[in-house]
Amino acid sequence: MRSLSRFLLPALAALTLVAPVAAHAAPAADVAPLAQAHAHNDYLHERPLLDALDHGFTSVEADIYPLGDSLLIGHDPFQLNPDRTIESLYLDPLVERLNAGGGSIYPGHDTDFQLLVDFKTFGEDGYKRLDEIMRDPEYAGLFTHYENGTVTEGPVTVVISGEKPTEFIEGQTDRYAFLDGGTGGSIGADPQLVPLVSDDWTQVFTWNGSGDMPAEERDELERIVNDAHAAGQRVRFWATPDSAGTERDAVWTVLKEVGVDHINTDDLAGLQEFLTS
Repeated sequence: MRSLSRFLLPALAALTLVAPVAAHAAPAADVAPLAQAHAHNDYLHERPLLDALDHGFTSVEADIYPLGDSLLIGHDPFQLNPDRTIESLYLDPLVERLNAGGGSIYPGHDTDFQLLVDFKTFGEDGYKRLDEIMRDPEYAGLFTHYENGTVTEGPVTVVISGEKPTEFIEGQTDRYAFLDGGTGGSIGADPQLVPLVSDDWTQVFTWNGSGDMPAEERDELERIVNDAHAAGQRVRFWATPDSAGTERDAVWTVLKEVGVDHINTDDLAGLQEFLTS
């Protein structure tokens, strides 16, 4: 990890650091959870995690760079801030949210919540540090837990994506995280290890929402979803159209109709409106 530290530390020192926005994680009573709503690059919003929760999202994505003992949140190295860690932006607010909600992310709703962790570099080192953090007694009972063939559901399921140490995680008999696989090779894998399969929409389909979706592509999408669901896995696509308009609405409509589990967006209000209208 030394080479990354040499690159990142001067960049961090040069930043004019902004104090994190104060977190108020108490749930709003009138927000209903949206099972298909996934916040892509969630940390870019004014209030990471909290803005997504205020819009009913049940899945958020955080990009991570390991640096020393810290897991810093950001899309690129120059965006990193030593105060913006996975604990400060996600884990601690989730604990606060659960405490305020009587043990539920969305009080009155039995809702699964996914934290998708995308390691940008040094995935094995980063994951080992994350594993240590998740075992801290402060987070006891927060995470879905796998041990010797048994999965115990928790309020939050952590799924590892990006530069992920697949073999290391697969070899763990006691863990608090799971793997994100690809639609091309992971459908049918053990859902106790790979509960989620994801892919770049533009690498699988040519349709971008203009006109009708070609019948053969619709058939392929339905096959992917049906096969994954039969194996006990969930499905997500990134790089779907995300600018407001008829093309995005057309793609979202198809994703909703065929049962894609996580609709990917940076537009929290837009997807909330779509899913509730």
